[in-house]
Amino acid sequence: MTEAVIHPSAVIEDGAVIGPDCHIGPFCVIGPQVRLGRGVVLKSHVVLAGDTVIGDETAIFPFACIGEAPQDLKFRGENTRLEIGARNRIREYVTMNPGTGGGGGLTRVGDDGLFMAGSHVAHDCQIGDRVILVNNVAVAGHCVLEDDVIVGGLSGVHQFVRIGRGAMIGALSMVTADVIPHGLVQGPRAHLDGLNLVGLKRRGATRADIAALRDLLTALGSGSFREKARGAACNNVTPMQREVLDFILGPSDRSFLTPHPG
Repeated sequence: MTEAVIHPSAVIEDGAVIGPDCHIGPFCVIGPQVRLGRGVVLKSHVVLAGDTVIGDETAIFPFACIGEAPQDLKFRGENTRLEIGARNRIREYVTMNPGTGGGGGLTRVGDDGLFMAGSHVAHDCQIGDRVILVNNVAVAGHCVLEDDVIVGGLSGVHQFVRIGRGAMIGALSMVTADVIPHGLVQGPRAHLDGLNLVGLKRRGATRADIAALRDLLTALGSGSFREKARGAACNNVTPMQREVLDFILGPSDRSFLTPHPG
């Protein structure tokens, strides 16, 4: 265990907790409720505010602003939190906000994520492990992004949307409804365009797994996913099919992105 290395120009307010082996670069500002785990690296000019916890070995690049007040007009300064897991890479100009009293009070980011330059995670979001937000992605409040989701550059995710595990959002997409696990979504007003085949193969899915998921998408068609999922759930299904069906039948007030008609 070694002491943290802190540049003399950094401002660390009383009460902040700096873990061992941290490197705090020049002109960083760390608020009094911030807690850094072991080996966190702040490159330079990073602002950390609010009740914010950052996990071990996360690296934050210049001009990121993490933990400042939510961009929500209903926020009245209530005590809310932002929790960021281990080994994340948070690049230049990224913003992440804590929760709000009306949204559960907690924004949570998992482990091993990559948040590229200019991306935004809004209040009360729940972000899984190994999530990638490409440059200038904006994720609005109350969204859920499950593990292994990739959101392409300059895309937007509407508030309260859920994106299932392993889904891929193409660049320049506007996601206004829920996305099934392992789905591939793209378009200015995005629609479901099949499966994220590259992601499935990277995570070890077999040909049989992929064929079963394709069969399920064909059975769901382009109509009411929930109605058709209830029928499909009664059949003998594979574990990956079950994951998709459970997601569709899970709690949500939003509709689903479906294949483009025709």
